[in-house]
Amino acid sequence: MGKFLSDFKEFAMKGNVVDMAVGVIVGGAFGKIVSSLVNDIIMPVITVCTGGDGFANLKYVIKPAQEAVGDVAAMEEVAINYGMFIQNIVDFLIIAFSIFVALRVIMKFKKAEKEAEEAPAPAPEPSKEEVLLTQIRDILEKK
Repeated sequence: MGKFLSDFKEFAMKGNVVDMAVGVIVGGAFGKIVSSLVNDIIMPVITVCTGGDGFANLKYVIKPAQEAVGDVAAMEEVAINYGMFIQNIVDFLIIAFSIFVALRVIMKFKKAEKEAEEAPAPAPEPSKEEVLLTQIRDILEKK
């Protein structure tokens, strides 16, 4: 059991696992922000533009609901809720676009950071001895 716990501790403390855990937590919070963007900002505008209830109540009724009458039990409405499907597609597209933009910004920062690291260091100034030796060499080459 001790070997199992030490192996698990080693696995859990690796950088990739910790990075993944942070990513999941940040992703969850990011998902809430984007859902709020969709539900609280974008969908009301779409609702006004479509002049209705938005996508949530769009449906095709196959069999309407029936109330209980005598011995016959009540039946719920049978419908295809395509409005919720459209709503989920809109949510997905906005979330995917938001993640794309966020990753693009992060990649630009990483690229700039990498280019700064790879930039060659300026050559050091030659010493007085090197300058004199270079001048002597040039004079000797002329002769």
